[in-house]
Amino acid sequence: MTTFEQTIRPSAQSREWKAILVLILLVPVLWSPPFLFRFFLYQPFNIPSNSMAPTLMVGDYVFAAKFAYGYDRYSLPFAPSWFSGRIFAADPDYGDVVVFRTPKDTSVDYVKRVVALPGDKVQMRNGQLILNDRPVTRAALAAVAGGAACSTDAATKIKRWRETLPNGASYVTYDCADNGYMDDTSVYTVPPGHFFVLGDNRDNSTDSRFPAQMGYIPMDNLVGKVTRIFWSLDDNGRLRGERMGKVW
Repeated sequence: MTTFEQTIRPSAQSREWKAILVLILLVPVLWSPPFLFRFFLYQPFNIPSNSMAPTLMVGDYVFAAKFAYGYDRYSLPFAPSWFSGRIFAADPDYGDVVVFRTPKDTSVDYVKRVVALPGDKVQMRNGQLILNDRPVTRAALAAVAGGAACSTDAATKIKRWRETLPNGASYVTYDCADNGYMDDTSVYTVPPGHFFVLGDNRDNSTDSRFPAQMGYIPMDNLVGKVTRIFWSLDDNGRLRGERMGKVW
């Protein structure tokens, strides 16, 4: 017994010292400006699809403010799997463009627009958003060429609408097809602690209208609020300077 204790104690002490040494070495990294910026303030993301066109398009690079809604297991670096809830929690507002994880797949970051909050009733009727039994205000804009955003040739014109939510948030949506698959839906009632998202490219977005694929998003799955496009490249790698700036 004595011999066993004598051999195990140095090993335990060694592990303790190694842990302390790692923590000491990590302190300057954790508190370095690049680490703080990337993991606690603004995280960069690139946009891989046109589901949020025209607001966000393939080739856009954006910053998401991680502090906007507080920190949870998906936005807090190195958070353990058992961590739940949010620190410094704040809820998103109507019209916010948010990065989040879905209950169906927590390994992938998604970006959509918040259109409904807990207790709200949401429905699509003939392609128009209905919120709490009232049609959301929208105004027709000049049609534009579809192209990749609508999986059409460049000569095909698509409808655009300027949609304005009850809080005044205003943005442009694409209407790629009349009588689209999800232009008419049943009524969704957002449960407590969740929000409802749509893509601005309404006919080419998998969002909360699809319960089996996405559904309602828990507040605790928020990663951050998209605030700015800081870089944008077209399909040929050319800079799209006109797209850089604030996200509306």
